[in-house]
Amino acid sequence: MLTLNRPFARVERVLTDATDKQFTGAVARIEHQGRVRFEQAYGVTRADDRARVVYVDTIFDLASITKLFVATLAMRAVEEGHVGLDDSLVRWFSEWQGTDREPISLRMLLAHNSGMNSGADYRQLLGHNVVRYTLERELVAAPGERVIYSDLGYIAIGELLERIYGCSLRVLMKSLRPSPSYRPAATIWPGIPATEDDGWRGRAQGFVHDEKAYLMGGVAGHAGLFGSAQDVAWLAEQYLSRLCGRANSGALRIDLVREATSEQAYDPVLRRGLGWALKTSDDNSCGRLFSAQSFGHTGFVGTCVWADPQRDCIGVLLTNSVYFGRNDTRDLRAAFYEASIKDLDIE
Repeated sequence: MLTLNRPFARVERVLTDATDKQFTGAVARIEHQGRVRFEQAYGVTRADDRARVVYVDTIFDLASITKLFVATLAMRAVEEGHVGLDDSLVRWFSEWQGTDREPISLRMLLAHNSGMNSGADYRQLLGHNVVRYTLERELVAAPGERVIYSDLGYIAIGELLERIYGCSLRVLMKSLRPSPSYRPAATIWPGIPATEDDGWRGRAQGFVHDEKAYLMGGVAGHAGLFGSAQDVAWLAEQYLSRLCGRANSGALRIDLVREATSEQAYDPVLRRGLGWALKTSDDNSCGRLFSAQSFGHTGFVGTCVWADPQRDCIGVLLTNSVYFGRNDTRDLRAAFYEASIKDLDIE
């Protein structure tokens, strides 16, 4: 275990108390003003005799944090002039020509207000091409009408990127440095925290937990990436550094960063930027002490990241909480983020 700065007693208490109860393993990383202030690993990869120790560089199934990396690739495609945020995507999706999907834009897909369905039970997808199913499934709202958090929308973004660049999403992801990766080699699976025993595939470890991504061979726009806390913090810093005026040669243009981290679609529970979720109330997983300007995202298996431009800080918490069941871990996440602000003493 590694602690780069003490005391972080509140954070350590929150996570030590949760170890073996809400997750078998976790890594927490806290940055302030572009510097790592705290990084520590907790627990083991699984709760049986096959357990291995978790380290700060252990990679986790990132689940829906994958969406942030894919959204960043999409914003780079905008920056490079391949696609406009508000263009109809029929140029790339000819199958949408003349349908109710014709008005859908990249902005809508990124902000979850395209009208696409939230997802699909994996049993509906057995024997189907998941991308074709995604692109052809009926809409559940008019494009632009309301927020519907949609895995299918991000599957569409992944397919869009592959059509724009003419290569796989797995290859495209390697253009981000450092970057998480799809489909880690089987030789390192034992060192990756296990997730759920879902009764279909057994205990998921080293291969993606999300069923739709699994049926897509582990490479998808909405899930499938495996990465470290450092990888996730790096991505958040690409946005936060621009907003806080720090030099960062690899980051997106400031206008695109501002678009991504400002409200694009309103929702009373969680407003939407482009890829990023935006703090909407103190009930969000970042808790009470992160400012109203904060942006972040969670992942179903127990991962989360939040960045606060007012306080210039980032908190990443990677866990495998779904190991113990599909329980709501908002309270754990909020406790971690509130403890982070108190321990940084930047309230």
